[in-house]
Amino acid sequence: MKKLLTLSAAALASSLMVAAPTAQAGYTTTKYPTLLVHGILGFKNFWGADYFYQVPSTLQADGGKVHVATVSAVGSNELRGEQLIKEMQDLKAIYGYSKFNLIGHSQGSPTSRYAAAVRPDLVASVTSVNGVNKGSRVADVVRKVAPAGTVTEAVLKTVGDGLAGFLTFVYGTPTLDQSSINALNSLTTPGLTTFNSKYPAGVPSACGEGAYSQNYTKNGVTHKVNYYSWGGVSVLTNVLDPLDAGIGLLSAAFLFSGEKNDGLVGECSQRLGKVVRSNYWNNHLDAINGFFGIVNLFETNPKTIYRAHANRLQTAGL
Repeated sequence: MKKLLTLSAAALASSLMVAAPTAQAGYTTTKYPTLLVHGILGFKNFWGADYFYQVPSTLQADGGKVHVATVSAVGSNELRGEQLIKEMQDLKAIYGYSKFNLIGHSQGSPTSRYAAAVRPDLVASVTSVNGVNKGSRVADVVRKVAPAGTVTEAVLKTVGDGLAGFLTFVYGTPTLDQSSINALNSLTTPGLTTFNSKYPAGVPSACGEGAYSQNYTKNGVTHKVNYYSWGGVSVLTNVLDPLDAGIGLLSAAFLFSGEKNDGLVGECSQRLGKVVRSNYWNNHLDAINGFFGIVNLFETNPKTIYRAHANRLQTAGL
């Protein structure tokens, strides 16, 4: 037993340290600040745990200006998008920023895409990280199990809204509107199909790449927004990660489709604009540096991926 515990501790240490990014002054310095946008049931900081675990500090260490948005834990893409716009306006007023590089995980992607379409004067780029851009089979299955107007839906709403209320109370934003049913509808394939008909920028027609950029005209001024994405196609990535089991269970939604996925979102749905890579051996939570940094030991460290992308934005003049 003692030997087993020693080996487990060693594996955990290796998981937290392997492929750690190497500091390089100025490497992550971009023209516009980065604003990280969380997904469903997300948060900025929950009892000392960052949603984007150690990502902000990693980017800041090499010169990046980074902020983390707080939008509704559960809500529609449009509601969250409006909240994101307000956050950008507030940050602009405080710090004097002109635009932002939005990086959205999961539902943070359509949230960011909405904000870019409505207020392109505030957005330089949108990056989707394991984003739900065409819908999630998991959301589709949940919607079938809990059809509108049923007792099952009522139970789902009570549990979802209650959890969201608890999260927002703990991290200090209890006034944000929450709706688990609106969030669910927004993440289904039909929901994203409707959303994409209104806000199509960057969305590929099939499973390729979308337009790398989109020009928007607002008040007679043209604003260019660049679109990027990366994603993953692995489910169980580290035996020490206590969250892998839950992701593995959710991945059953893809059992008969044969679609590569990260446990919650299919590979094709994750693609937007210029695809950096869509087949990292990372699951949906590894994309935000997992459960306290416990990620796949045999894949590029997530913090390294974010650093490389900041440098990519720097090279693009963003």
